[in-house]
Amino acid sequence: MKFYNREKETALLEEIEQKSLETSQMTFVVGRRRIGKTALLTNVFANKTTLYFFVEKKNEILLCDEFKEEIQHKLGITVYGEMRSFKDIFGYLMDLSKNRHFTLIIDEFQEFKNINSAIYSEMQHVWDKNKDTGKMNLILCGSIYSLMNKIFQDSKEPLFGRATARLQVKQFDIQTIKEILKDYSPGFSNEDLLAFYLFTGGVAKYVELLVGVKAFTLKKIINEIVSEKSLFLEEGRNVLIEEFGKDYGNYFSILMLIASSKTSRSEMESIMNISVGGFLDKLENEFGLIAKVRPILSKPAGKNVKYRINDNFLNFWFRFIYKYRGAVEMGNFDYVKNIIYRDYQTYSGLILERYFREKIMSEENLSKIGSYWESKNKNEIDIVGLNEYEKTAIIAEVKRNADNINLYDLRNKANNLVKQLSNYNIEYRALSMDNM
Repeated sequence: MKFYNREKETALLEEIEQKSLETSQMTFVVGRRRIGKTALLTNVFANKTTLYFFVEKKNEILLCDEFKEEIQHKLGITVYGEMRSFKDIFGYLMDLSKNRHFTLIIDEFQEFKNINSAIYSEMQHVWDKNKDTGKMNLILCGSIYSLMNKIFQDSKEPLFGRATARLQVKQFDIQTIKEILKDYSPGFSNEDLLAFYLFTGGVAKYVELLVGVKAFTLKKIINEIVSEKSLFLEEGRNVLIEEFGKDYGNYFSILMLIASSKTSRSEMESIMNISVGGFLDKLENEFGLIAKVRPILSKPAGKNVKYRINDNFLNFWFRFIYKYRGAVEMGNFDYVKNIIYRDYQTYSGLILERYFREKIMSEENLSKIGSYWESKNKNEIDIVGLNEYEKTAIIAEVKRNADNINLYDLRNKANNLVKQLSNYNIEYRALSMDNM
């Protein structure tokens, strides 16, 4: 599959590389597993002098042997003497960078914590001593979101304040997904577009896997994901279990409930019979997996709160794969497929709301976007977008079928909201599959 999008990320990385010609730069790159961080870096630095170190869970001496070979191969030099610690390797390269510019990419950088946690403080000392006289473009890349942020943004950590730039690699946007479908399935329908958006969430690896097997329709995608040979069935565990550690069971249960529309804290606690506040806080602020949602215009400290999973694929995985893991483990894939088909109309309708929120955010000049509901979930409105400077508002109802939208009813539901927007010019919209 060809390389898509990433123009902004590429421009930033190229700008940083230019700065490193004068003085060393340290950039940390974060993003969930499979998002395409390594592909981005490989593409940007394909024709540059670049060292690539992958931090596997193995003995430090063995890792350093691999890194030494990479240095000799990529830089065309002979490294004399033993390099038994990463401190030796890093010190050697920082010294070398005083007379020779190059990029050093260290992938899965957070894994050093499991190999030798002293590496971070050793790097700090070497960096502080040599960065001003060196010309190294140092890129530290990781997919354990919470650990990477802790390493660089926790004031107690040795590398705090050392990074000169931060880059978060995100999923492909809607326009990129459409471009990919135009290239590989030119006759795609809106139903195909919604399914591709729902199942991949724009995550580069999932897009690549489905493109590779030409799965562009709902039926083909489900057959690919829910099958004995599928790489998707264990994906939620693979992506998250290392993030969560020994408490993964509680985190997984909470995510399954949110994906199943049990989105308030009280609902979760009544089902799990434990306090979930601490887990929700970490899922939101440490792991970046969920978002707190309040009715638009409500007070920031208001208690009318729901939660949503940010990642489309993980939302699907917890709703249909993890929830029915008994059938998955038995190999009863037809049972799981039947559940997906049974619930797809309702479930995809909720994802369609997410699609239109993202679409409106990218196309309209807004200062706020969200949803609206009143106490006990009365008068729910799918999308409210505001331009607070120009005093304009969009109030929209989203349904798969346009025939099921009644703008008169929408205006009635919005009565109390409109009172808060008395000086706004309001546009009511009916959004359906036809408008994708």
